[in-house]
Amino acid sequence: MNMIKRTLAATLLACGLVGAVQAQSAEATIRKNLAERIPQLTKVDEITRSPMPGVWEVRMGSEIFYTDALGNYLIQGQMIDTKAKRNLTEERVEKLMALDFDKLPLKDAFTVVRGNGKRVMAVFQDPNCGYCKRFERDTQKLDNVTIHMFLYPILGGDSPEKSRNIWCAKDKARTWADWMLRDQLPPEANCDAGALARNVEFGRRYKVNGTPTTIFANGTRVPGAITVAQVEKYLADAK
Repeated sequence: MNMIKRTLAATLLACGLVGAVQAQSAEATIRKNLAERIPQLTKVDEITRSPMPGVWEVRMGSEIFYTDALGNYLIQGQMIDTKAKRNLTEERVEKLMALDFDKLPLKDAFTVVRGNGKRVMAVFQDPNCGYCKRFERDTQKLDNVTIHMFLYPILGGDSPEKSRNIWCAKDKARTWADWMLRDQLPPEANCDAGALARNVEFGRRYKVNGTPTTIFANGTRVPGAITVAQVEKYLADAK
């Protein structure tokens, strides 16, 4: 019996090694062929087997493509698990874009608390962003939430100036709301506004490419002005 077990273990180990070698060979082939045929794909970050047999995932940053084992065909689109009714591509991208909430530099944000403040989220916003203004109006309906607001002046124009005036105001949250909800320009103010440059640097490092971008307590990152109903769902999922 022991001999059978040892033989079986050796066979499984050999199969695993063969599989690993085959995977490395396929990855090298895919990487070589795609780089030669599509120069834009020379900076591939990762090539791994997808859940679909014979199909490989090609990742560039948070962009996902699919290909065969020779890199002869390239697919850009969604992979759906029809049995489990799951969008595998969407789940993969969400995982790649997740940002550890505990690593957010909260000292460089100001905080708005509504109700008991038990639910937590962070938002990167530019004062000149129209979608941010819509998002700000909609999120006024949220209750029992703490919102860490990161001023993120990336849209040019006087975004840095407005952001500085808001950051340096005595009541940051009030000055922000006056501008975003009531179009009252933030009065001139000066202080150490190094937080704004640090926010931009942080956002670039973690690929926060647009505003608003919301981060929930479980690390889920959601770009764009989503609806209050969607925010409520993400808050519930983040518990």
